[in-house]
Amino acid sequence: MNAFYELSMTDHASPKSLPRAVQRPVFLTALSAALILFGLSVQVGAKTASLFLLGIGLGFSLYHAAFGFTSAYRRAFQEKDISGISAQFIMLALAMLLFAPVLANGSFLGNPVTGAVAPIGISMIFGAMIFGIGMQLGGGCGSGTLFTAGGGNIRMMIVLLFFCIGGFRGSLDLSWWQEMPRLRTISLAEELGWPLAVSMQLSFLVICYHLLRKLGSSNKRPLWWGGKFHWQMLIKGPWPLLLSAILLALFNWLTLLIAGHPWSITWAFALWAAKIAEMVGWDSATSAFWASGFPARALANSVFQDTTSIMNFGIMAGAGLAASLAGSFRPTVRIHVRSLFAAALGGLMLGYGARLAYGCNIGAFFSGVASTSLHGWAWIIAALVGNFIGLRLRPLFRQS
Repeated sequence: MNAFYELSMTDHASPKSLPRAVQRPVFLTALSAALILFGLSVQVGAKTASLFLLGIGLGFSLYHAAFGFTSAYRRAFQEKDISGISAQFIMLALAMLLFAPVLANGSFLGNPVTGAVAPIGISMIFGAMIFGIGMQLGGGCGSGTLFTAGGGNIRMMIVLLFFCIGGFRGSLDLSWWQEMPRLRTISLAEELGWPLAVSMQLSFLVICYHLLRKLGSSNKRPLWWGGKFHWQMLIKGPWPLLLSAILLALFNWLTLLIAGHPWSITWAFALWAAKIAEMVGWDSATSAFWASGFPARALANSVFQDTTSIMNFGIMAGAGLAASLAGSFRPTVRIHVRSLFAAALGGLMLGYGARLAYGCNIGAFFSGVASTSLHGWAWIIAALVGNFIGLRLRPLFRQS
């Protein structure tokens, strides 16, 4: 097994022990689920079906490269290995260049498009910080939780469950948090113009990379295929980080074109929990967040009409297909009780933090920076502080 799989955002599988034969029963099950979900999405419309297929591609890209924000930050802090961060820099740079002409135009084929922009405030900073702590306790972020859970990781399924609960709880408290002081929404493109805004952000990425190198960090793993490439690796994996980074930027751009907004993940988790809460008697009219506007409409409509949800379903299905093709779908049920507690606590922090902070590494950081929103940069600074704290807490839960 190639070392690329060691980038996995979960610590509960031994990459070198995973079989390489295609797991046909798992593949057929995942394919059947994907076809059923695709059929349901087609009934909603061509846009929904297209977004589901994008989700499949995202799930493949994330799983086969084990593209993890959590592990990237952990390796950077503990080992001074910035391979994952370097891939993220390339992903961000490409996304900026792809987003700029579309967002500058304001529409695509006559349909309006909007970037991921949000204000910076106390609630956003606090939310991003506890999200960062949750990343290290839970073992993943929004995208990492989806692709590892879809790939058969039982522990990450527990993280996902509590992620949803935390997101729902955060939505109920959001009106209180939003009364905290905050700045106005700042889009660098609106303030400076797109050419200067993108140039400044690209320059900042270059400065950050060179600063990390000056501090003794380096790319300790290859970002691209070495001399052992075989065409079957395109199907079975593993993929290099750089390939996944390029694909994630392209898929986010396609999401912008099709959905009219960039890729996001965590909104759907709060929505799923709210729908379940309604089923057991919760009254949405009692919540300022869910009683009106977009949240109320999303709660009233089918989950298949929610673009974030349908893409999340696609990510999980794509990860399941990728895992079966890689022969690595091996759910582990023997999990230490402290690790289970960390999964639950981490999931709650991830969900609650994401709701306060306008999203996760994808919706807030990746899509925010690609949209030249200043909150994307503030988000990652606060989240990195949280990751640093989370790393200090991991030994309490028997996590290295």
